[in-house]
Amino acid sequence: MFKRSIVAELEKWLNKHDRKPLVIRGARQVGKTTMINQFAKRFEQYIYLNLELANDRLPFEQFNNIEVLVQTLFFIKDKVLSKKGKTLIFIDEIQEVPEALNILRYFYESEPGIAIIAAGSMLETLFNKNISFPVGRVEYKVLRPASFPEFLDAIGESAALEYLATTPAPQFTHTKLLQLFHTYALIGGMPEIVNNYSLNKDLTILQTIYESLIVAYIDDVEKYAATSSQVQYIRHAIRASFSQAGRRIKFEGFGNSSYRSRDMSEALRTLEKGLLIQLLYPSTDTKLPLLPDHKKSPRLQILDTGMLNYFAGIQKEILGTNDLNKVYQGTMIEHLVGQELLASQYNALSSLNFWVREKATSSAEVDFIWPFEGKLIPIEVKSGTEGKLKSLHLYMDLVSHQMAVRFYAGEILITEAITPEGKKYHLLNLPYYLASQTERYLHWFQNKIENS
Repeated sequence: MFKRSIVAELEKWLNKHDRKPLVIRGARQVGKTTMINQFAKRFEQYIYLNLELANDRLPFEQFNNIEVLVQTLFFIKDKVLSKKGKTLIFIDEIQEVPEALNILRYFYESEPGIAIIAAGSMLETLFNKNISFPVGRVEYKVLRPASFPEFLDAIGESAALEYLATTPAPQFTHTKLLQLFHTYALIGGMPEIVNNYSLNKDLTILQTIYESLIVAYIDDVEKYAATSSQVQYIRHAIRASFSQAGRRIKFEGFGNSSYRSRDMSEALRTLEKGLLIQLLYPSTDTKLPLLPDHKKSPRLQILDTGMLNYFAGIQKEILGTNDLNKVYQGTMIEHLVGQELLASQYNALSSLNFWVREKATSSAEVDFIWPFEGKLIPIEVKSGTEGKLKSLHLYMDLVSHQMAVRFYAGEILITEAITPEGKKYHLLNLPYYLASQTERYLHWFQNKIENS
């Protein structure tokens, strides 16, 4: 298994003076357990508990006080109690014993020396079950599918990974990095898919893994449906999400169904709780703070673009193109850039944002807006000449700054653009494969402008 960049986040957490138990959120199959198992090598002792197993679950179900619980856990796992301060306890599948989430507060209050990490899926569904969450006594991080840098690490492309981390990446690396990104765009970032490709370099054998992933998600999410009707809504919502991903959606009749807005809204929000999708609501303002408009239609972002490609049947298109913007009317690469922008965000409230102006006379939409040093930087994912960036021009006429970003199939380039209203601004043109490096390149971009 490849090393994830979230390990750096775990190191920061571990070294905090006032460290709280950490809850890792993430959809099933994104590598939570494997990642924590790797991180556990830093400790002298490691206690792994899977609450899907009866023996591991029992101490939490019989919880009386924290002292007895700790003694029990160390005893049943044959660990030395005197080494509490050098031990990591990982509570996996914590949603199986909802009360265990509240027990985390007692570790924080009575056993701060023990490093505690918990993980689970569908945790938000427990809010409706009269469970007392330890608000303020735990910390949350989110784990997502592999980013492009993690993909390079997984397949052994160490030189490409090193140059990707260089700002700016040398010109001679462009062709190979773009080719590698095409492969990543094709298969996505689900760990089992990436590992299989790394070992076999065979795209044809990945089909059964994609299929098994979707079946697992359907089975998992259905556990939280209260009625047989909700089961049907959720099944439809999962399958339809892959064909609608990257687009703005309506709840009424979602996915060419006859289902009502209320039913589809509830089903999609259940998937959102399980981190299988995100509903991205647009902003209509150009200044911070970002305030999404929930009265407008959201855009649908699913867990992984590789799964979108497989279930939408567009893999052959990706194999045959020289520009990913030509595939699926540009929706696929826009979705993948969004996935890459999210990949570097680990906070539970992290999200993507985009901008719209919807008027009777004209409408405009900018693919993403990115907070950077007090400004909202517009990001477009589009090939072609600067003259085609009409929405971007309109946005730049409304802001006081002069920075914009465009991801495309070309090389790194800073150009000066001008809006139809006559405003000049600086446009940072970046190849698709640098989407995960956006924050670093914005600092570089700003320095180039200031020193030009």
